[in-house]
This record gives sequence, C-alpha cells and structure tokens, in this order.
Amino acid sequence: MITIKTQEEIQIIKEGGRILATTLKELAKMVKPGITTLELDRAAEALILSIGAKPAFKGYAGFPFSLCASLNENIVHGYPSKYVLKEGDILKLDLGVLYKGFNTDSAITVAVGNVSYEAKRLINVTKKSLRLAVKKAKIGNTIGDIGNTVQRFVEDQGFGVIRDLCGHGIGKTVHEDPKIPNFGKRGAGEKLVEGMVICIEPMVTMGDYNLRKSDDGYGYATRDNSLTAHFEHTIAITEKGPRILTEL
Repeated sequence: MITIKTQEEIQIIKEGGRILATTLKELAKMVKPGITTLELDRAAEALILSIGAKPAFKGYAGFPFSLCASLNENIVHGYPSKYVLKEGDILKLDLGVLYKGFNTDSAITVAVGNVSYEAKRLINVTKKSLRLAVKKAKIGNTIGDIGNTVQRFVEDQGFGVIRDLCGHGIGKTVHEDPKIPNFGKRGAGEKLVEGMVICIEPMVTMGDYNLRKSDDGYGYATRDNSLTAHFEHTIAITEKGPRILTEL
C-alpha cells in the first residue's frame, strides 16, 4: 500500500534529509587511505545523535550498524569493519536517518584516493543517472519512466544495471511501497501522484548485473566481482515537480 504524505510530513522528512545530507558530506571528507569503515560508522552515528535524530538502519532487520559501507564489488548493505581503506578502493556509503517519526535514505559513492579512469567514469555515470531519473519523478509519469531512464542511460555508457535490488517508498518505515526498479518500460507501473515520497537509487556495475551474497553474509556483491557504484536520494512528488529531500 502506497502512503501519501501531507505537506507538513514532507517538511519533516526534508528536515531529516538535511541532517542526513550533512552527515554524508562529513563522512565523504573522512574517506581516505588509512581509515576503517568501522570508524566511519561510529562517526556517522555520533553526528546523527548529536543533531537530535536517530540512525534509521541500526537494528533494522537485525542490521547492527548505523552505516552501510560497501567496498568495490559489494553494492549494498555492507557491514562496517576493521578493513583499512586503501588507494584505489571504491566505497559506497548508504545511510538512513529517523527524525520526528519519519525516515530518509541516501547513498553516495566515494573514490578512495586515486582510482582508475573507468572507475571514475562508473561513479560519474551512476551519479548522472540519478539526476536524470529524478527529473522523471513528476505527477503523471510512472515508475517505469524512472527505471527506463536509468537503464537506457547506463547501458548506453557500457555499464550494467542491477536487477535484483531496487528503490522504494519511504516514510514511517524505511521501506514502503512502491518498489522503484532501475530498469523497465516507459509508461509501465504505478503512476506518480502528489504526496508520494520515494527513494530513487541507481545501482550500477562495470560488468554483469548478477549478484551473490557478500562475504559478510549480509550484503550483496557482483557475481563476477566487477566494480559497482550506488547513489540515492529521497524524493517527494509535488505539484511543482520533484523535490529532493536529502540534499543541502
């Protein structure tokens, strides 16, 4: 069931989204060779709590951390650990904030030091595919319009789109209806209406899109171990067009 949010609720989600965006910005500054993903998790939790919000992921479906930290071939839900980041790694930071009863969800991909040209291109293409998809989040368009936009752009650039994971609605729980795939047909799926709040999150691979369980047993990685990138925003569907709720 898709829940429609009031303007007041969307404003609360926007306030939580600002906290989330601030936290991700600070974490991105910390990403460098020599730091562990567990240190990033602890920093994220401390910052969120200091601002008066709560980490949305901690305890969700048994997840014991505040931050999902996924390295290289790992695409999502990676456990923070004592792994020390090294030059050339690609790190996905996926974070949620619970504020005044409502959740927000956002993700970025950060290069650790100098990375290869193709890795940079993978990151940039994924980031741009999110910008293009957000433009489709308008009243009267469909979920298929969003997924088709991501798929066409990413595949035209020679990369693959993950099929087994998708974006989602969000609100009083982290994952709500509807599902928002990153592939599909124009005009297919539910129509977007005012008051919907959704998470659009392109997940892109340099190789094949088939997945396996990560070595930590919780996250997901590419079966062929190809590099991946992931970006995400929480978006409100409004009469004035898409409103990004997780940016500064």
